[in-house]
Amino acid sequence: MSRLSFPRRAPGRTRTPVALAVPALLAVAFLLLPLIGILARTSWGEVGDHLTSPGVVEALELSLLVSFWALALSLVLGVPLAWLLARVDFPGKAFVRSLVLLPMVLPPTVGGVALLLAFGRRGLLGPWLEDTFGITLPFHTSGAVVAATFVAMPFLVISLEGALGGLRPRYEETAASLGASPVRVFATVTLPMVAPGLLAGAALTWARALGEFGATITFAGNLPGTTQTLPLQVYLLLQNSPEAATSVSLLLLVIAMAVLIALRGRWTGTPRDTTGDPNRRRNQATSPDDDTEPGPGPGPGPGTGAGATPVPAKEATTVDERWALHADVNGFTRLVLDAEPGTTIAVVGPNGAGKTTLLRALLGLTTRAHAELRLGALDVSTLPPHRRGVAWVPQDGALFPHLSALSNTAYGLRAQGVTRAEARRTAQLWLDRLDVGHLAHRKPAQVSGGQAQRVALARALATRPRLLLLDEPLAALDQTTRARVRHTLRTHLDGFGGVCLMVTHDPVEAVSLADRVLVLDEGRVVQDAPPADVTRHPRSPWVARMLGKNAWPGTANDDGLALTGGGLLVAADPLSPGTRALAIIAPEAVSVHRDRPSGSPRNVWPGTVREITASGSRLRVLITSERAPDLVAEITPQAAVELGLADGVPVWTSVKATETTLVAV
Repeated sequence: MSRLSFPRRAPGRTRTPVALAVPALLAVAFLLLPLIGILARTSWGEVGDHLTSPGVVEALELSLLVSFWALALSLVLGVPLAWLLARVDFPGKAFVRSLVLLPMVLPPTVGGVALLLAFGRRGLLGPWLEDTFGITLPFHTSGAVVAATFVAMPFLVISLEGALGGLRPRYEETAASLGASPVRVFATVTLPMVAPGLLAGAALTWARALGEFGATITFAGNLPGTTQTLPLQVYLLLQNSPEAATSVSLLLLVIAMAVLIALRGRWTGTPRDTTGDPNRRRNQATSPDDDTEPGPGPGPGPGTGAGATPVPAKEATTVDERWALHADVNGFTRLVLDAEPGTTIAVVGPNGAGKTTLLRALLGLTTRAHAELRLGALDVSTLPPHRRGVAWVPQDGALFPHLSALSNTAYGLRAQGVTRAEARRTAQLWLDRLDVGHLAHRKPAQVSGGQAQRVALARALATRPRLLLLDEPLAALDQTTRARVRHTLRTHLDGFGGVCLMVTHDPVEAVSLADRVLVLDEGRVVQDAPPADVTRHPRSPWVARMLGKNAWPGTANDDGLALTGGGLLVAADPLSPGTRALAIIAPEAVSVHRDRPSGSPRNVWPGTVREITASGSRLRVLITSERAPDLVAEITPQAAVELGLADGVPVWTSVKATETTLVAV
C-alpha cells in the first residue's frame, strides 16, 4: 500500500500569513499591470517605424545628450557632497541632507518653477548670469541639463553616502599615515573601495535624468531639437499618435528595467569587505599582476616578480637620520613620553585603558586626546597626519583590497613621490624580508590573515617613518610564524632610526621586542620600566595577570597587606603602613590541600575549585573563596589526580609569607 508524501518545509522557514500575503500580491499586481498594459497595447509590427521616425530619433539624441551631461554634473557636485555628508560632522548637516532628498519628494513641476525663480531671466541669479556671462538657461539645452541634474543628483548622493558610511575609516586613516594627502586618499582608496555604490548611483542618476519630464518642460520648455527630450516627445505623441507614444514608452521602459536588473538591488549596498577571514586561508591561486597603484611612471623593473632576487633600493630615511620622540598627550589619555632613537616601547593595559587613543593622538586622528609631538628637531603637532612621518599598522592590517600586496607595499612610497619602478623594487625587497615576496601579485582576499599582517608590516616599514605605531602586529599569526616574524621585526627595529610604539597583549612580544613597557590604565601611566622590572614587579593587576601571576590590591600595614575586599595577607617584607600596594603571588607558590594544612604557612584560606585548565605540562586551577580574592594555583596533573580535583570540589589553599611580593603602586 503506497502512501502519499508531501514536501516538507525547509527547517527554520515559517508559513507566510495570509493577511500579509494577499496585500503583498495585490501590490505586485498594482505595479505590474501598467507594464503589462504597455506590452499589450504596443503595435509590435510598427515599433521599428515609430522608433526610427525623425522626431523620435532627434528627441532620443537630445535625451542622451542631456542625461549624460546631467550625470557628469552630478558626479562633479554630488560625489564631494556625499563624502561630506558621510565623513564630516558640521552644523546644519541634517538640513543639508534634507535639501538633498527634497527633489525626490518635490513634484517635478514645482521643481521646475523653483528653478525658474532661481535661474530664470527674472529669477535671483538669472539676470546676473545673463549680464555677466551671457548665459540664458530657460528654453535652452543647458536649461534641460540643469533641470535633469536637479531631480537626478539625489540618487547619486544617497547611494554613494550609504556606501561611504559602510566603508571603515581605518583604510583612509592608514593611507594618510603612509603619507598620502586627503585628495590622494580619496582618489586612490576611497573611490575604488566604494566603486559599486558609485556605479549604482551613477546608473540610477542617468536613468532618472533620461526620464525627466516635469521640471524640464516647466523650466526649459518644449522646443524641438533644443529641449524636447524623449519623455516630452511621448507627451506630444499621445495627442496625435497614441501607437507611436506607446512604442516610445516601451523604449524608455526597457532602458529603465535594464538599469535596475543590472544593478540587482545594489544601489543601497555598502562596500564588501574583501580582505577575508583573518583566521582562515582563502584561495591561494596567483592573481594577475596588479598595476593599479596611483601615479604615472614606467612599468615594473627587473626583480619585481615573485621569487625574483630583490634589487636593493634607496631607503626613504638614511642611517644617519635619527628621530627622538617627545610627546605630551592630553585628553582621555594623559602622559608625557620621551624616548631616544631606536627605542621600542610596548604599550599594554586592559581594554579601555587608552592604548589605541594614544596611537591615534600621535597620528592626529582623534579628538579624544591631543598630542604635542616632537620627532627629532621637528615639531609635527600641527601637521596633518600625512605630513607627520608617522606610520601606523592597525590591528587588522587594513590592506587596500583593490591593490595587490606589491601595490599595497609601494603605496606609501608612491605617495611620497618615489618613482613607480623604484617604489616597486623597494616594496618587493620588504616583502621578501618578511617572507611574503612570493605573494606580491595577490590581492588581500587571496592570502591568509597572517600573510596579510606581514604585508601590512612591510608596507609600513618600507616608508621608513620617523615614528612607527603597531597595534597588535602579530596577533593574526600562528605560533611558528609569530616567532619567525618576531625575530625579523626585532632585526629591523634594531636598525630603525626612529621610535616604535607597539600595543600588545602578548607578554612574550613585550619582553622580546620592547626596550620599555608602558602600562596604561584609564588613560594614565601605571608603570614605565624595562621589561625585566615589569615582569618582576608589576604595578598593575592586569599586567600581573597577563604574566600569569596572582595580583591582589590593598593597603600596606605592619604585617603585610590589608586587602581591598577584606582580609589580611601576611608578607615577609612589608611596606610602610598606609602605602597603596599590590601583592604578587606566583601560581606555583600556591599550595592546594583537601584538608586544612598545618605547619608554617601564614596565609591559609578555604575555597572551591571553579576551573581547571592545561598550561603546558602543568595544570592551572582557579579557586574562589569568600575570605580572599580569586586565586590561581599551578600544580602537576599527578597532584590533581591524587587530590581528586574537579569543578566544585572544596579545597584549602596556602601561601607562605616569603612567597608574597608587595609592590607599591
